[in-house]
Amino acid sequence: MSHPPASPDHRTTPADLLSAVEAVLLGETDLIANTANIAALIFEALPTLNWAGFYFLRDGQLVLGPFQGRVACTRIAMGRGVCGTAAIERRTIVVPDVHLFPGHIACDAASESEIVVPVLAGETLVGVLDIDSPVKNRFTPEDQALLEGVVALLVRTLSA
Repeated sequence: MSHPPASPDHRTTPADLLSAVEAVLLGETDLIANTANIAALIFEALPTLNWAGFYFLRDGQLVLGPFQGRVACTRIAMGRGVCGTAAIERRTIVVPDVHLFPGHIACDAASESEIVVPVLAGETLVGVLDIDSPVKNRFTPEDQALLEGVVALLVRTLSA
């Protein structure tokens, strides 16, 4: 049985996010359990977020998975919004101002910026990691590298 990496009063910070993710993934291969813990760690570690979670590819569309934040869109068509676009293009998309993104899906009107990282197991699209912020221009190249690192750790558990 895997346990959290530290005591309940320990707060995960951006600096220790990767090691915290590694700790919760250790010995666990269940996708739902792992993505639930990752969403919680990201939501705690990164300031000024209003949503952090996953969508999984199911029957040609993205379906809501584990997340932290307000109620979200349940299904997203491939190619639609930031999540569907990142899934189709199989690349990370950083949107400094969601109101300027053509076809943006406003699940939460408070969202101002967004980053979506595809979860790819080899050539297979598993889903996406989606993070929203109520602050414009919230996501930096460092955030992108950090979140892509988190997804890389998750992908390692998929082949275990």
